[in-house]
Amino acid sequence: MGEFEKTERQEIFSRAVRAGKRTYFFDVKSTRAGDYYLTITESKKRFNNELGKFYYEKHKIFLYKEDFEKFQDGFKDVVDFIINEVVPEEKSEEETKEVEKFSEVNFEDLDSETKPEKE
Repeated sequence: MGEFEKTERQEIFSRAVRAGKRTYFFDVKSTRAGDYYLTITESKKRFNNELGKFYYEKHKIFLYKEDFEKFQDGFKDVVDFIINEVVPEEKSEEETKEVEKFSEVNFEDLDSETKPEKE
């Protein structure tokens, strides 16, 4: 990998937020084409009893520019609901079907990716 490619993927902007036992990282990165995208990482410190060591369990979301508006709308709806217990106006039937299509997630598949980090 050349020097140009290494710098192409560097973080453009970053913000860490500590929240209790978790830390959230919001990182703006750049694609090879120069478009920005966001990674949101949740990091939790865990203890592995078998190894007797601490490790960090991380979960990451990649959010691309073309999805920002829909993500922001959905995030705002659920935060408003939690804070105010106000149900947002109903989504169109087409939007509801689209969400249902992508909501079938098998979290057991993700479990195999969560392994303690090596020092």
